[in-house]
Amino acid sequence: MPDNYFASYLPLLLHILVVGIVASAIVTLSWLLGKRRPTRAKMSPYECGMEPVGDARQRFSVKFYLVAMLFILFDVEAVFLYPWAVILRDLKMFGFWEMLVYIAIVLVGFFYVWKKGVLDWGQRSTGRGYL
Repeated sequence: MPDNYFASYLPLLLHILVVGIVASAIVTLSWLLGKRRPTRAKMSPYECGMEPVGDARQRFSVKFYLVAMLFILFDVEAVFLYPWAVILRDLKMFGFWEMLVYIAIVLVGFFYVWKKGVLDWGQRSTGRGYL
């Protein structure tokens, strides 16, 4: 071990310090030099170009959260396809059949969610559970 072990971290500390100074300088200069002319349009909340209506603290349907969780779930499952595609030649036919099994399991989950009606935004709840 070198005599001064923490000296090897000096470039990292210097980098973090410079990044902090540059970020602070940019924000401070923007605040000092920027024009401030507040108007009613600028001070209103932005809602994708539409006039905001209703209370911002309204309750959302459970289906909104279910679709969000399912999006994350299937998105993460799709991420596993990329490493497989990179090393497909090394895996040969074994890797191909294993990925077909994986995709089949994902599709079974997708069709289950689809048949349960979780992805149907237009339907009203019939009283039975979503999942």
